[in-house]
Amino acid sequence: MRLLLVRHAQSAWNAGRRFQGRADPELSEHGRAQAEALQRLLRGRRLTAVYSSPLRRARETAAIAAREHGLPVNVLPELSELGLGRWEGVSVDEVIAEDGERYHRWLRAPLDCPPPDGEPLPAVSDRVLSAMDQIISAHPDGDELLVVGHGGIIGLYCCHILGLSLNALWRLRIDNASLTVVAPPRLLSLNETAHLKG
Repeated sequence: MRLLLVRHAQSAWNAGRRFQGRADPELSEHGRAQAEALQRLLRGRRLTAVYSSPLRRARETAAIAAREHGLPVNVLPELSELGLGRWEGVSVDEVIAEDGERYHRWLRAPLDCPPPDGEPLPAVSDRVLSAMDQIISAHPDGDELLVVGHGGIIGLYCCHILGLSLNALWRLRIDNASLTVVAPPRLLSLNETAHLKG
C-alpha cells in the first residue's frame, strides 16, 4: 500500500504570501491549472480511495486531481491544516513587521515557538496520525490511496515517519500541488513537482 500525499494546489492567499491555517480560501486560477497537472500525473495510478481535508482548497484539488478515477472524495476533519491563531489571514510581511523575531523563531523551532493562539503541534500531530491510521485500516488491501491536505499536515506526518522532532517541520519543503509518497513506515519520495514544470 502507498499513500499519495498531495498538498493542495495554490490558493489566492498562497500567491499573496498570506497565512491560511484554518481559513478557507478557494483555489486560484493557477491553482486549478496545478490540480489539472496532478490529474495528468495520476492517470494510470491504481487509486483505491481519495481522502481530503475539509478545507475548500484541498477538496477542490482532490476533486480535480482524481476526477478520471470516478472515486468519491472522503472528507476527514483531522486532515485540516494546523491552526495558526492570530497569524491567519495576515501576510508574512505583516507578521515580520509586527514581530519578526517570533516569526523567525517559529521557522527554526515551531514546536517550541508556536504562533500566538496557534494550535499546539503535538495535538495536530496526534490528529494527523489518527487520520492516517484510520485511512490505512480502512483499506488493508488498497493499492494507492490519495490523501490531499496541507503543507503542515504532510510535513508533520513525514516527521513522524522519519523519526524527527516536530521542530524539524519547516525544514521539509512541501510545495503546492506536490506529491509525497509514503509506504508506511517508509518515505519513498518527498515533494515531487516535475509534473508542474511548464
